[in-house]
Amino acid sequence: MSLINKEIEDFSVQAFHNDSFTTVTRSDVAGKWSVFFFYPADFTFVCPTELEDLNGLYDEFQKAGCEIYSVSTDTHFVHKAWHDASENIGSLRYPMLADPTHALSRMFEVLIEDQGIAERGTFIVNPEGRIVAYEVNQGAIGRNAVELLRKVQACQFVAKHGDEVCPAKWVPGASTLHPGIDLVGKL
Repeated sequence: MSLINKEIEDFSVQAFHNDSFTTVTRSDVAGKWSVFFFYPADFTFVCPTELEDLNGLYDEFQKAGCEIYSVSTDTHFVHKAWHDASENIGSLRYPMLADPTHALSRMFEVLIEDQGIAERGTFIVNPEGRIVAYEVNQGAIGRNAVELLRKVQACQFVAKHGDEVCPAKWVPGASTLHPGIDLVGKL
């Protein structure tokens, strides 16, 4: 079953952000674009490469009006310990959400029940709180922040221009398509 257009449920989780513990709720997400970026665990191998990649483009996500929320089933205490132990993780500028109860992992359907960890799931949530794009990768396959940013920008474009669609490899400023019978079989 597809999660497209699924409205995210109410939630309240602990997070580590800007050298402090905080609480993040659904109301913090409401009214803006968000990316929920699930990863299996802190202190692992592929995960820090992905989080660092996202951090490198964080300013671009912010310019697009989109907040990044990384999520693992670790506690906020473990997030702080990882932050303190790793120079790369220590430079992260976005909130690291803690999901030890698996509430978020179950809501987004990425929990590996028998392991108690999340798959590598990436979810773009619109300002109305609905999932508009997502992908889930097998644990050994890292994701690309450049492609994720492009997808966020495409989702935003389509939301604003409902009569236009973004073709493959579309980037902001590139040509879009106006669906119609005149295009059938011609592209």
